[in-house]
Amino acid sequence: MTGSLGCAISEAVEVATSTPGYRYVLGSVLNQVLLHQSVIGLESKAALGKYGIKPDIIIGCAGGGSNLGELISPFMGEKLRGEQDYRIIAVEPASCPSFTRGKFAYDFCDTGMVCPLAKMYTLGSGFIPSPNHAGGLRYHGMSSTLSQLYHDGLMEAVSVEQTKVFEAAEQFARVEGILPAPESSHAIRVAIDEALRCRESGEEKTILFGLTGTGYFDMVAYEKFHNGEMSDYIPTDADLQAGFDGIPKFPGNEID
Repeated sequence: MTGSLGCAISEAVEVATSTPGYRYVLGSVLNQVLLHQSVIGLESKAALGKYGIKPDIIIGCAGGGSNLGELISPFMGEKLRGEQDYRIIAVEPASCPSFTRGKFAYDFCDTGMVCPLAKMYTLGSGFIPSPNHAGGLRYHGMSSTLSQLYHDGLMEAVSVEQTKVFEAAEQFARVEGILPAPESSHAIRVAIDEALRCRESGEEKTILFGLTGTGYFDMVAYEKFHNGEMSDYIPTDADLQAGFDGIPKFPGNEID
């Protein structure tokens, strides 16, 4: 699969603007979506509170930001107000590393450069990820709200390779009996890594991660992993620079 979420947005806008009576509203990375889906984080916090449990580490996958934002919202609110402290980790694919290798700048939300500019961590609206799976996390930018939180040092970000994600997904399925969606499996990968670090150090920590969706619609990807046909792709600096070159240039939007 080539293309990206940015391409899909541009195509949707094209249909909406050429069809009478249709409108298009951006989603996924924008605040109204993060606010709407924060019910996931609220329910998680209420469930933990019922048993008197406070998470030490909160982990969510990050493509555009809605999955991560929905989980961390109530916990981040406490952190911002100085009421509690949490270690929050965003996990993104190494093939599309907006947080870990992107630039914090105003950029277009779509490849067609039709939608308004947003201040976010971005690889450039023209960046097209390698046609690997990446669990659907194929977007050049990141939620403006989450980008600001990351920029202010309120959360961390790591990138993981595709085959390591599927290794974690399979391990989780064998232990828990749930076949996870590849997207969520990015969070599972880092949750396992953090748990192993705790075992090595002898520390006891409560780890909360987001598990959304199942992998039954991604059986082809699981098959490729088992057949050894899945590969990892990490963009070179030159690959990323081609995307950065397309970021709009105007006073105050310097990316270096």
